[in-house]
Amino acid sequence: MANAHKSVALSGVQRRSVELDTIASVLPIDRRDELAELLTDKDIETLRHLVNEGMGANTLRALTSDLAYLEAWGLAATKKSLPWPAPEALLLKFVAHHLWDPQHRETDPDHGMPADVDENLRSQGFLKSVGPHAPATVRRRLANWSTLTKWRGFDGAFASPALKSAIRLAIRAAPRQRLRKSAKAVTGDVLARLLATCATESLRDLRDRAILMVAFASGGRRRSEIAGLRREQLTVEPPIPVENGAPLPSLSIHLGRTKTSSGEQDDVVYLTGRPVEALDAWLGAAKIESGSVFRAIGRWGTVSRRAIDPQSVNAIIKQRAVLAGLESGEFSAHGLRSGYLTEAANRGIPLPEAMEQSRHRSVQQASSYYNNSTRRTGRAARMI
Repeated sequence: MANAHKSVALSGVQRRSVELDTIASVLPIDRRDELAELLTDKDIETLRHLVNEGMGANTLRALTSDLAYLEAWGLAATKKSLPWPAPEALLLKFVAHHLWDPQHRETDPDHGMPADVDENLRSQGFLKSVGPHAPATVRRRLANWSTLTKWRGFDGAFASPALKSAIRLAIRAAPRQRLRKSAKAVTGDVLARLLATCATESLRDLRDRAILMVAFASGGRRRSEIAGLRREQLTVEPPIPVENGAPLPSLSIHLGRTKTSSGEQDDVVYLTGRPVEALDAWLGAAKIESGSVFRAIGRWGTVSRRAIDPQSVNAIIKQRAVLAGLESGEFSAHGLRSGYLTEAANRGIPLPEAMEQSRHRSVQQASSYYNNSTRRTGRAARMI
């Protein structure tokens, strides 16, 4: 009987793996086999429904990632899959496990996330850093938990005064310094050092050179946009005339709906000159005529048919930083995005012009890079 039950369970996991595969083109999933075991049939059904509703791929990735974490935490903390809707007590437990005071923990070992729950999540790769979560991360996961609850047709306790008060008090008790996603911006000088490590004509160097140039020059594209870039999004444009020189190749990238666009809006950015040449060199060497632009490269130099995942873009930048003699922990994929605007400020490019390429919608957010770049050397810092 036990073997029969195990067979049924395995078939359920296999079925969910197949169902996840059917939405992989819209919702790339790195840990599909693990998710098939972790998520329930109802979870998969909800994700498929969201795909059919046309929800953006980036939003779906975030929902899936947070849903997987929530299910893993629920199993570790309660030994059961998440109940839908979640009772208020479970939401409060989630806050207590993730927002806590490290100093209080030193005198009260039961404060915060229990050791067995921590070890469980860490062994599965869901926890990596030590200490309480960032408030923004907790709020995002609760928001996605609420969204998934509504899509299942339930009302949750996410707006309850007790939950709001618990979050507010927890944040006040354990304040965290707000840090940028990348400790240092990948400005022009840093980019040059990274590109210098891609000096050969090997497939890996050609690919990484193209990734660095395209991501930076297209306005500091997000790693998900670079990983998901397809040949069909690229359009060759007429060359750009140059006085006393050969015309520069030009290319447009149709981003479609992005994190900051809305509705059916199709954001377009442009590449000119060296980035176009680098991209053409990679596509020609890898013989990519359609489908994903940036792909994994096997041990023996074989180019995969599937796209690299967004985390790989981050890993490539860190690997190149090490080869360039830089501290890898100081740079990430987001450093290309902040670096683009910082470099634009350094070169005196007007903010509105830079934002046309970066596709930032918030002037306040984009101008912060300009402000940080100019404050140190500006007149306001030299009053006497």
